[in-house]
Amino acid sequence: MKLSFLSKARTLASLKNVVEHAQIAPLTFFFVNEWQSNKSNILNSLINDPNTQSWIVRSSCSREDSLNLSNAGAFLSILNVTNESLEAAICKVIDSYGEIDLCDEILVQPMLTNVVRSGVAFSHDPNTCSPYRVVNWSDGENTSIVTGGKGGRVWQQAAKCKIDKPHWLKKVINLLEELYGLFDKAPIDCEFAFTSLANKEVLWLLQVRPLVLPHKPEDEYVQAARLKNISNKVARNMQPHPFLMGRRTVYGVMPDWNPAEILGIRPKPLALSLYRELITDSIWAYQRHNYGYINLRSFPLMPHFFGMPYIDVRLSFNSFIPADLNKGLADRLVDHYIDKLLDEPTLHDKVEFQIVFSCYTLDLPDRLKSLSAEGFSIDEQGKIASCLRKLTNRIVHPKDGLWRNDAKKIDTLNQRREKLITSSDDPVVRIYWLLEDGKRYGTLPFAGLARAGFVAVQMLQSLLAVGVFSQSDYDAFIGGTSTISRQLSRDRATLDQSTFLSRYGHLRPGSYDILSARYDEAPELYFDWTKKQRPPDPVLPFKLSLEQMREIVKLLELHGLHPDAVSLLDFMQSGIELRELSKFYFTRNLSDALALINAVGNDYGFSKEDLSYCDISVFKELHIAALEPKDLLSRSIEQGMARHLETLKLSLPPLISNPEDVWGFEWPESEPNFITQKQVTATVVDCHDLEKLNGAIVCIPNADPGFDWLFAYPIASLITAWGGANSHMAIRAGELCLPSVIGAGEILYRRWSTSKRLHIDCASRRVERLA
Repeated sequence: MKLSFLSKARTLASLKNVVEHAQIAPLTFFFVNEWQSNKSNILNSLINDPNTQSWIVRSSCSREDSLNLSNAGAFLSILNVTNESLEAAICKVIDSYGEIDLCDEILVQPMLTNVVRSGVAFSHDPNTCSPYRVVNWSDGENTSIVTGGKGGRVWQQAAKCKIDKPHWLKKVINLLEELYGLFDKAPIDCEFAFTSLANKEVLWLLQVRPLVLPHKPEDEYVQAARLKNISNKVARNMQPHPFLMGRRTVYGVMPDWNPAEILGIRPKPLALSLYRELITDSIWAYQRHNYGYINLRSFPLMPHFFGMPYIDVRLSFNSFIPADLNKGLADRLVDHYIDKLLDEPTLHDKVEFQIVFSCYTLDLPDRLKSLSAEGFSIDEQGKIASCLRKLTNRIVHPKDGLWRNDAKKIDTLNQRREKLITSSDDPVVRIYWLLEDGKRYGTLPFAGLARAGFVAVQMLQSLLAVGVFSQSDYDAFIGGTSTISRQLSRDRATLDQSTFLSRYGHLRPGSYDILSARYDEAPELYFDWTKKQRPPDPVLPFKLSLEQMREIVKLLELHGLHPDAVSLLDFMQSGIELRELSKFYFTRNLSDALALINAVGNDYGFSKEDLSYCDISVFKELHIAALEPKDLLSRSIEQGMARHLETLKLSLPPLISNPEDVWGFEWPESEPNFITQKQVTATVVDCHDLEKLNGAIVCIPNADPGFDWLFAYPIASLITAWGGANSHMAIRAGELCLPSVIGAGEILYRRWSTSKRLHIDCASRRVERLA
């Protein structure tokens, strides 16, 4: 039997004696003109029903639930209506229609009681238009949490998913499949509720409407073939590896070099290939080994699944093992790290602070005690501490610290870039050498300075943990750092446009994305040059008391760490500042290379959009070989476009712990990183609405340095979808004492960024949606 979509009321009526996997409550519906001419009879027929004590009066307007526009939530529905207030409720629903159409309907049903769960379900993912079954629900009696856009939990599974799931969820999926078949496989959206009666749950169908998608969804079997490839790849890589410690792996979008923060979860092929080339294919491992960790060269850190980048977490955790730690002990330690992440997946963007032991800190012996419950002896904990102490001393040594040599390479990078930019070499040659230098003198030292930056922040946190610093001391130290981002805000207020752009014009939100305009390509997009900005408050130097200084000296001697108290403070400040400075300079090489890529592409008739689909290996090949450039570029772009189309149809969880996760998963609510202890209440605005930025909460998807232009405005707060506890934006917000939520995750970010007004309480780690 094939059905057609009608009004809300008549669609439910057509299903009343047809649908098998749910019940439909008794329904009464009538036209506006019937209500106007026969109000008394309609009310009497409802009020005289002895089985109903309260009602729900629902809109069933001709302008909602159409094949082209749902208008979901545009009209009024009123819950828990008594017999006495039924007439007024019906009139209110009619009033919500605005311009009256006498053929519009009103639907009245008995109010469900003992509701234990309710929500909405889609036959297709509205974001990807792919055949994913999506169930968004909340537990409890309130049936408006999900439909009112206030959140709830989300389960998503592929159409051909066969994995086991809770019994109630199976019921919803079965109902969804039945409705999908009844409406001739047209994409559908339905509302449901479960009630409890005599310890038995009953599923009720509340509404069915067409799901309006921007384009035709792909075939379910095509989706299944793609997911089978991914699940097979995951299954193979879950096995032990002869050259790695740990019995299995996990894949995440945020651990370690966190691609979701830097690239986004569905980057274009050029951005993805650049990140691999500059960092994750080899540079990351090379520098970890230089800093005293085990040798993982030739291990690419970031695989991708049809263009969605993930970090191989086993590989990442291996890379935090000191090179001289006993292999058997290291093997158990990696397994412990992975098990802890699986037990607490919300830590996926905090692995270095709350899971792995990657350096020696003043509270390390106390933190290592947590390993006792996992079977690590006191002697083994001592061996771990000893190896980490040796490694850390090499990094933080006051004279010969590894970070000092890396800091010197920044000058070499800048000098060589000036020669490249002003040379008369072919643009392809300059692209090649900008990227090669970007690796050797840019991302390689940056990887080292980023490691030093992590050690610096962890050392700083340990001073807080052992009681030498108070929270206000910690905040004052961070606020006293002088990063390149703080300098940008100062220069924006004091320099003319031309001078400012000569220094900062290479920055772009989305450092690896050729489609993201540089500051100097679109200055009006990022700054209002007609208004003079107020300079930021001057940096106040951090001061230690004599007692704190003495305590640090004692602790350094007690723990066998090489720097004295002054050297330690110098290292912590330099580690935080140089991490940001080195990133600023290597992204200049990257940005200049992207500008040249655009110029070369334009010469052959390719747009920026076209070039975003090519792979950077094409330009390396053009530098090395005598080939026809246009043909090579064309083929790479064509392949990239085809692959990215598949990327856009794919949904995967932020943490993949087994092959089944590829087929079906519950979207996790992340544990965001709250910066400062402050509160703020403000409106939420789009970052490009320059006129409304002052005093607003600004939402951006990732924590890329190219968004630093925002801090030229007196924004009230910042929320990012992705970003770790030590990410660029976390550091930036901390130094500005800006109450911020970094790394909200996809579900919370979607909820908060679509709000009109929020209250953020960082001390209580709470965000409240006010409108």
